[in-house]
Amino acid sequence: MVVLATKCYVSGEARERALDGMGSLVANELGDLDVEFDVGVRHDDFISVTVSGDDETVARNVLREEWGEITDHFTDGETYVGTLEGWDEDGFVLDAGIEVRVPAEGLGLGTGSPEQVRDRFGIVQHLSLRFVYDEDGDHELADAERDRLYDWTRGQGRVNVNSATRAEVRATVNRAGHANDIVTVERLGLLEQSIICRENTDAPGLLASIGGYLPSELKAVIPQ
Repeated sequence: MVVLATKCYVSGEARERALDGMGSLVANELGDLDVEFDVGVRHDDFISVTVSGDDETVARNVLREEWGEITDHFTDGETYVGTLEGWDEDGFVLDAGIEVRVPAEGLGLGTGSPEQVRDRFGIVQHLSLRFVYDEDGDHELADAERDRLYDWTRGQGRVNVNSATRAEVRATVNRAGHANDIVTVERLGLLEQSIICRENTDAPGLLASIGGYLPSELKAVIPQ
């Protein structure tokens, strides 16, 4: 079994749709491999995939590469993945199977409080973030993660969303009449998406227009 660094934290029919979608995503990733698989949800909402068959080792590696892995073994100086669970004036709190606090000075994302950093980079709750583990507790965001977030501020503008699948976000954009105002919807996790705006689309305006359709946290990323 491999535990993926993405969560299913919605309930009811939304949960069923999300898990059906996750099954399709895994099937697409593993389609050419000789394996059978079963998608489940761990007690802490992380997605688990049980894989069996001749290509099971390759399949697990494919899933780890695509989604990141939650592990219970940590080595000082190595990079791991956690999901954003909380934040305060002292930093971010990630769920990496254990609670990992990345202090404000370990974010490396410029000036401002952790809350202001979260707003500036459009970091919605439950977003997967890579971090460097420190056995003394001085964890830091990984350089690759900082690069990804800075890249978001150099693009065309984005609206980041949680609590919705990619298909649900695309349908919402279409329903709100903005299909021609976006480039695509980028999948950041099972329930975390990024709507990439066209050059002349105002990200805060798009957020305001679609916000009423989605029971989600939405954050606009404005190009710097």
